[in-house]
Amino acid sequence: MEMPNPSDIVLSRKDELVARLLAVLPEDAVIHEESETRAYECDALTAYKCPPLLAVLPRSTEEVSGVLRICHEMNVPVVPRGSGTSLAGGALPTSDCVILGIARMNDVLETDYANRIIRVQTGRTNLSVSGAVEENDFFYAPDPSSQLACAIAGNIAMNSGGAHCLKYGVTTNNLMGVKMVMMDGEIVEIGGAHLDSSGLDLLGVICGSEGQLGVVTEATLRILHKPEGARPALVGFDSNEVAGACVSDIIKAGVLPVAIEFMDRRVIEVVENYAQAGYPLCEALLIIEVEGSDAEIDAQLALIREIASKHNPVEFREARDGDEAARIWLGRKSAFGAMGQINDYMCLDGTIPVSALPMVLRRIGEISEEFGLDVGNVFHAGDGNMHPLILFDANKDGDLETCEAMGAEILKLCVEAGGCLTGEHGVGIEKRDLMHVQYDPADLAAQMAIKDVFDPKWLLNPAKVFPLDASDSRRAVSTAAE
Repeated sequence: MEMPNPSDIVLSRKDELVARLLAVLPEDAVIHEESETRAYECDALTAYKCPPLLAVLPRSTEEVSGVLRICHEMNVPVVPRGSGTSLAGGALPTSDCVILGIARMNDVLETDYANRIIRVQTGRTNLSVSGAVEENDFFYAPDPSSQLACAIAGNIAMNSGGAHCLKYGVTTNNLMGVKMVMMDGEIVEIGGAHLDSSGLDLLGVICGSEGQLGVVTEATLRILHKPEGARPALVGFDSNEVAGACVSDIIKAGVLPVAIEFMDRRVIEVVENYAQAGYPLCEALLIIEVEGSDAEIDAQLALIREIASKHNPVEFREARDGDEAARIWLGRKSAFGAMGQINDYMCLDGTIPVSALPMVLRRIGEISEEFGLDVGNVFHAGDGNMHPLILFDANKDGDLETCEAMGAEILKLCVEAGGCLTGEHGVGIEKRDLMHVQYDPADLAAQMAIKDVFDPKWLLNPAKVFPLDASDSRRAVSTAAE
């Protein structure tokens, strides 16, 4: 994985930069000792590490503005960081950059139940947004598996989804407005507490932009009434392809469960041992949850049972009570952590049409045999957001490189199947050099022209998202400015 050479000029001005930052931030908000900056040397893509020049932890939008203004004047690259849970290397530093962490900005600023919105600082964790409104029977819908730790800022940067996004949509469908700081320190507000904005959909540009356009410090989010009831069911099958075909048939039938999650045998066995969720030990398992009144739930599950029966499931089991329902979801939410206890792995994030699930699952199995590395599949089957976990040994020479090459083949397969490189993890550095697979030069040029408008010097999260050969001339602008 290639990264640009650090700027000697920026490195030589570290003391000056620290002094200027201490003029706008408290002393405990500027971290510049090398032993302490190592805490920020990587995110959840731990294969690549590099301590930043320094890190800052502002507490307000105004402090963020001050930091960016100084870095802009001194031509210092800035890498925004939420909670550091990015699986695509979105918050990977360079040795000449400032990590701008927003973890201390975690307040609830406004709650408006009449208009069903909540306004928060973006360092607040995903799960704690629902926690702030649950006593009034509301919740925030996007629920990534890392929701206990991940920050709203990162959710906006990567357009995160989650198990329940089949019915409620991903972050962009639940984001109403943002307050954002531009690289030159200007503070702008986009969208707000209303259904839609006139003019260009700049909010749609910001959500999913991976910290390339600005630092989002506040977010206005849509909150929803909790459903009357919900019930998950477990459906086991004797092959991955058959389970994929069942998902496709459920969607084609017009049924809209709140979630359809998939796990294969490799994952089922590990998760069951870890969480003791009561999963049947079969080749493939679907967790299908529906919502509504008891009568609505019964009717939906009856139709789903009828569809599943055509695929000869080895088991169809509805949760009998709240405790069993909670254990079913505990197992799914624990999957990534449980797999991490047995093996190093790389988690992919390609998205495909639901109708292509059987073919893609079969090909992933074939690719696994070709490369000699095992794969565990656990993903959001309802919207085709694949999360193959490629198991490898980080201590074995060449295994990481083999894993990356195998991952590239799987992501290329997703694009060939009519899908895309990422559903919710982002491009970061992990998929950066595969962007040529999905986009031609004109497409990439159009995307980079948008960044030119927001960040003309290309100082915000440089060397991410866009292939280095495509962005080289633009990134050179900041070097020339030195």
